Amino acid sequence: MVIREECKDDKEAIYALTLEAFAPMPFSNGTEAPIIDQLREDGDLLLSLVAEDEGNILGHIAFSPVTLNGISAHWIGLGPVSVSPELQKNGIGGTLIKQGLSIMKERGAAGCALIGDPNYYKRFGFQSDGSLEYGDTPLAFVQWLSFGDDKASGRLKFAQAFERDY
Repeated sequence: MVIREECKDDKEAIYALTLEAFAPMPFSNGTEAPIIDQLREDGDLLLSLVAEDEGNILGHIAFSPVTLNGISAHWIGLGPVSVSPELQKNGIGGTLIKQGLSIMKERGAAGCALIGDPNYYKRFGFQSDGSLEYGDTPLAFVQWLSFGDDKASGRLKFAQAFERDY
């Protein structure tokens, strides 16, 4: 398996994989694949990595800009992250997350925020200490990871693609 940045020929495979990966998830409203396309169209897809094996896309992760209290402060958002359903729980998503976070840190991001399962994301260093909020999402699911001394607090806002109706 190779982790690499997406290329233009990957767009349809990423869309299909994302639909398939999120279809059985009870928390999904089916907007994840359109969000990735909109991030790309808006120029907000800061990093898009795929896990590929013998020409097949097995996983994908997206990173986009976020604001904290209306200020960029060089923080980024993680997600969506997708892995082919039959290959989940084999480390593909974790590999994408680790590599993506490393690249974003090297590129100068101050930290990363996400909405997700705290039991899963704490293994990557994310915390949900109640200091960061996102709408009416329970605080335990609003998580952050600092790449330095900055602490995330206040109101989290994702890129505009996350706010659209699809």
